Amino acid sequence: MKRSLTWVDGEWVDGNAPFFSSMSHGVWLSSFIFDGARFFEGVAPDLDMHCDRALNSAKALGLKDIVERDEMMRIAWEGHEKMGAGSAYYIRPILWADDGFVAPDPESTRFALTLFEAPMPEPTGFTACLSTRRRPMPDAAPTDTKSACLYPNAGRALQEAKAKGFDNAVTLDPIGNVAEFATANIFHAKDGKVFTPMINGTFLNGITRQRVIALLRSKGYEVFEGRVTHEDLLEADEIFNTGNYGKLMPVTRYEDHALQPGPIFQTARELYWDYSHKEGGAKV
Repeated sequence: MKRSLTWVDGEWVDGNAPFFSSMSHGVWLSSFIFDGARFFEGVAPDLDMHCDRALNSAKALGLKDIVERDEMMRIAWEGHEKMGAGSAYYIRPILWADDGFVAPDPESTRFALTLFEAPMPEPTGFTACLSTRRRPMPDAAPTDTKSACLYPNAGRALQEAKAKGFDNAVTLDPIGNVAEFATANIFHAKDGKVFTPMINGTFLNGITRQRVIALLRSKGYEVFEGRVTHEDLLEADEIFNTGNYGKLMPVTRYEDHALQPGPIFQTARELYWDYSHKEGGAKV
């Protein structure tokens, strides 16, 4: 079982300890947001941005701002000390409402933060296919938040992909352009140039995505944010993802298109690791 701890109501408890009921609004009506950051190799890159995004998601979902960013970070570091600095951990702040009917009662907002052991995956690569599942329009779902209610459809995309023999799935936006993987943002490279879908409100502008774009541009790479199609991916020299769980991972096959971890992926990963340990990691 994974080692885990949760901070809730001012104290640390076992990571699997129950602290809301089946009548909680967050459980049965989905007023539940979360975020994910990481501790690995003694650093926690962009932890402040993850905490800010959690608070922004809560506000967008109609919850009350009951914890400050710096307090959230302090709790995360305290938990890291309790868990031990030698392993890699996932940091998951959550906010939800306990009361309300359909609309959450902001006065019932609660906060908790869980750390659980999650080794960094090796960048050996994964396979992906095109999904029949699509990202929703901003006026049809809370796409400007990292809400739990958005993830069942991503889960269905993953189940669909695995049934076809792939590890992950590429999801489209409502008008048929590439949006992201089911679990992370997507990049591809062609003839030395880097491309990623433009943020259009149907998917989150990932924190690792933003960081990798800035790092590549700082080294002189052309990174284009715009329309990306399924056909673009079939003709790509490289495809890779950015996300908190694995940071940067290469695609080794997209549909029938065989790929290898390429030089732009390798450069992006090296730049991110260097940034994490020298500039943005907030070392222990």
